[in-house]
Amino acid sequence: MVEIPTAPPTRICLVRHGETEWNAERRIQGQIDIGLNEIGLRQAEAAGRWLKTAGIIALYSSDLKRAKTTAEALGRALKLMPQLVPEMRERRYGIFEGLTYAEAQMRYPDGYAAFEGRNADYNFENGESLVDMFARVTGKLKEIAAAHPGQNVAVVLHGGVLDIINRFVRGNSLETPRDFLIPNAGLNWIAVGDGKWHLETWGETAHLEPGALDELPS
Repeated sequence: MVEIPTAPPTRICLVRHGETEWNAERRIQGQIDIGLNEIGLRQAEAAGRWLKTAGIIALYSSDLKRAKTTAEALGRALKLMPQLVPEMRERRYGIFEGLTYAEAQMRYPDGYAAFEGRNADYNFENGESLVDMFARVTGKLKEIAAAHPGQNVAVVLHGGVLDIINRFVRGNSLETPRDFLIPNAGLNWIAVGDGKWHLETWGETAHLEPGALDELPS
């Protein structure tokens, strides 16, 4: 019996945006359009240098400023123009946006308990639930993968989006406490082949100065 060769997988490098002042303050950004701080700008440049030899042929990014600026730094190194995909925006945190985690817990204790407990249907009073965000993010991820069979691409996005994708790829529940890091400007490689997704590496920071933040709750 002759074996039919398996097509090479599509590999996607997921890059969290560089650091912002609100990250450093543990302030909830959501879809408020915050830019990178000086550390974040250096992180974005470092990620671009690191990925120069990774064979990436297309670059996508959330259209929020902190992701777009990170993607532009990658694009300069890779000689690629970022394609903006609003579907990869951060979660809409509704009444929590602009508050620190401590402030949100103090002002909205019941809502914060639902958030901290990873209630997948909780939507921050006209924000976005994990269930809705999962549909938004994974739908676009599948589209990007389908557009680049057997190729390497990069996507610049946000901590909450990475949380969703990690669970999707590993087949884990949205309600499970987080057991992985999501550092600013960290590199996370996933792949899909024959309809099956898998995680290659996660939370790579060898390209960064020590101290990349993971300020997100579990």
